[in-house]
Amino acid sequence: MQENAVAGSPVWRSVKAVLTHVLLMFGAIIMILPLYWMVATSLKTYPETLAYPPKFIPSIPQFINYVDAWYSQTHFARYFYNSFYVTIVTMVTEVIMTIFASYAFARMKFLGKNILFGLFLSTMMIPGEVLLVPNFITITKLNWYNTYAAMIVPFTVSVFAIFLLRQHFLQIPFELQEAAYLDGAGHTRFLFQIMLPLSRPPIATIALLKFIGSWNAFLWPLLVTQSAELRTVPIGLMSLMQDEGLKYHIWMASATLAMIPVLVVFLAAQKQFLESVAKSGLKG
Repeated sequence: MQENAVAGSPVWRSVKAVLTHVLLMFGAIIMILPLYWMVATSLKTYPETLAYPPKFIPSIPQFINYVDAWYSQTHFARYFYNSFYVTIVTMVTEVIMTIFASYAFARMKFLGKNILFGLFLSTMMIPGEVLLVPNFITITKLNWYNTYAAMIVPFTVSVFAIFLLRQHFLQIPFELQEAAYLDGAGHTRFLFQIMLPLSRPPIATIALLKFIGSWNAFLWPLLVTQSAELRTVPIGLMSLMQDEGLKYHIWMASATLAMIPVLVVFLAAQKQFLESVAKSGLKG
């Protein structure tokens, strides 16, 4: 009884709250520090990047480093265009494919549905590295090597995204579907007028995850492209490191530029993303 009284006392609750906030602040500092170091280094002069002990704050911010990073390579603007094009097309195509596939598995009846969905889920156990060789052979057989299609088509379907959206579709009451059918609505009208407006958070989450994954993709675009006109930002950063030598301030400025689109997209979809995460822990 005495232990329960101590645990429930205002003083103990205050101590727990303080300890919790201290741990959270410590974790936040650990996660923010690399990001801050990248941005701070991007604003330093070259001698400051080599200074010991390290300088955490640039003496005079060198915003010219971003201009130098942008024009340090002839194709850097092209890399950004390629990344945007590949990322947007891949993201939109995957969202469309995911919506229709998830609806079919969640709301339609057809022979072998559960078996087919089980086979779909089983592919998630296969490491992505195992698929590199067969995917590369397929790309070359289709004469897609060094084309946008090679970077887009293999990633327009995600089993995880289908599973995530299917689970959300199953939580929507079936009474809504019955009422829609009584009003003369078919599958298409029910999907677009009822299901999709109720599914904005998980759809935004799927789009956000695909945007980040496609924008940061490095190994596959490196394997299936050869010309600089088709390569993306991560590969451009690698070639920049090789061409510019030990210019850490230029590296960090380029990395900051590459991070900005992801940060903007995340901030734009943050509300829907957090709502999806919150609802995923609720039972319908």
